[in-house]
Amino acid sequence: RFNMKKRVINYLSYVFLAVPRALFLPCDVILAMTDPPFEGIVGAFLALLKGKPYLYNIRDMYPDMAVGGSIVKPGLLPRIWERLHRWALRSATRVIVLGEDMRQRIISKGVAADRVLVVRDGADLPVNPPAADPEVVRAIRGNFQFVLLHAGNLGFYGAWDTLLEGARQLAAENIGLVFVGDGAQRERLQLAAANIPNVRFLPFFPGSKIPSVLAAADAHLITVKRGLEGVVVPSKMYGILAAGKPIVAVAPNACDVVALGKELGFSVSSDPDDPAQLAACIRQISGNTERLRAMEKAALQAAPRFERQKELGKLLKIVGEARSR
Repeated sequence: RFNMKKRVINYLSYVFLAVPRALFLPCDVILAMTDPPFEGIVGAFLALLKGKPYLYNIRDMYPDMAVGGSIVKPGLLPRIWERLHRWALRSATRVIVLGEDMRQRIISKGVAADRVLVVRDGADLPVNPPAADPEVVRAIRGNFQFVLLHAGNLGFYGAWDTLLEGARQLAAENIGLVFVGDGAQRERLQLAAANIPNVRFLPFFPGSKIPSVLAAADAHLITVKRGLEGVVVPSKMYGILAAGKPIVAVAPNACDVVALGKELGFSVSSDPDDPAQLAACIRQISGNTERLRAMEKAALQAAPRFERQKELGKLLKIVGEARSR
């Protein structure tokens, strides 16, 4: 995950092994996802060769993400990649995306709107959730009065510098920013936050402790840097809603987490390029218990709308319709 050369070799070896096997396996539908990043293009070629309906399930949009995240420099390779990607999109019987923001991004590439369908990741709704583990809660909260938590991958997509500068402006107010997780940007962020006393980094907790991690925070952070709206869609939003926790969205207005948060009342949002606005946004909710409780209630009310089994049902329906064609 942290060595790009080995990662590329991993991707290529998978394709070289998977394609010959896929060519000779009987099937009704070809479905491809975006890991490896070019798998959607490979899937379109396979569907063409086999004469089968093609479903393109986009998790992260490439090459937009590679260029926008500064993983790949603009140039000839991304231009060729984008042309092939658009061909794959046009070849698909249906393009399945994670959110309305990604749907609009795909439509802007010239794909007919009725062929682009949203199937969200959703989350399982907890039934009789266990009490939060006090050790996990203590490890996350420390001595902070109010805790903002970012739990997940610290990759190339987030407005990380805005988060750190916003936290710096809140350092004297006993408001903590805690990162739980790992990723390609963690080392850089830890160095940048070395002199910010209210920023802490913790490793991932075991999967069994996720409910306790979600419960430990007063509010959760979701961030998408400008230019990547609709390119990455953070699906951790649904687990946060199922836990009944408010969200602070540091993302452009076009992102689903911002638009849905405004519509359903479970989040507040801040410009991903404006640390002062972020600090002001956090102050508004950290000092307003009544508003926090209202956001928690809105989160719990919104969660069933994105229940995982409902979303899975949508996917199965799309597959069945493609097969019947």
